[in-house]
Amino acid sequence: MAAVTVPALPLDVRLTERLAQGLFALAGIALFGAAAAWAARGAQFPLRAVQVDGDLQRNSVSTIRANAMPRLTGNFFSIDLARSRAAFESVPWVRRAVVRRVWPDRLAVQLEEHRAVALWKAADDNNRLVNSFGEVFEANLGDVEDDALPLLAGPEGSAPRVLQMLHGLQPMFAQHDRLVESLVLSGRGSWRVDLDGGVPIELGRGSDAEVLARARRFVETLPEVTRHFRAPLLAADLRHPEGYALKLRNVTTPSVAPGAPARKN
Repeated sequence: MAAVTVPALPLDVRLTERLAQGLFALAGIALFGAAAAWAARGAQFPLRAVQVDGDLQRNSVSTIRANAMPRLTGNFFSIDLARSRAAFESVPWVRRAVVRRVWPDRLAVQLEEHRAVALWKAADDNNRLVNSFGEVFEANLGDVEDDALPLLAGPEGSAPRVLQMLHGLQPMFAQHDRLVESLVLSGRGSWRVDLDGGVPIELGRGSDAEVLARARRFVETLPEVTRHFRAPLLAADLRHPEGYALKLRNVTTPSVAPGAPARKN
């Protein structure tokens, strides 16, 4: 049988068919997008549960829900995760929140709370708190009134450095059963520490390593001096280049090299 040759369609007909196919495809995509947008905006896919997890010491799950839930809007698809995270992080004592969707109708929230390690004396005289990362944050100070937190102060942005210095000084004085009640870094870079009982110690200026070394020499020699005079420490000044000055009860030391005896009045 002889082959039958089908004549090719004219060029304009082929272009018309391809154009029609493209339009149908675009219409399908547009329809699908509109349906998805309608479903996301509508009552479909509602959020039915918000699961809150984390090591909560200062908050309860009910407190978290009461503060954050009213600020959550939208359904499973339309809810803004960044705004939801901000809502949870606005709750007192919450440092960080991680929020994610869990199909088909749930939000999972993982919380990290601040762990207060010190008070911070701000320039406006309204004390705040310092967490273990050296971050200053606001919370109800009444929540920590029984924690005996040391008071820190310094120029704006210096909280991490002041906290690091505190961590260096605390073990030194703790060896002699003394507590650091406050630590201040002045605007000119000079350090001052106050021990329990209201004992001020001027540590002076220098690198952090230099200040810590100066404090270490003082702490190592102090017991010998106080034992010799059987007098409690009232104040100390470590800003002398070759030693330090002490004020003991009924005893003064204008400038004493480490290990040298003080003078009794």
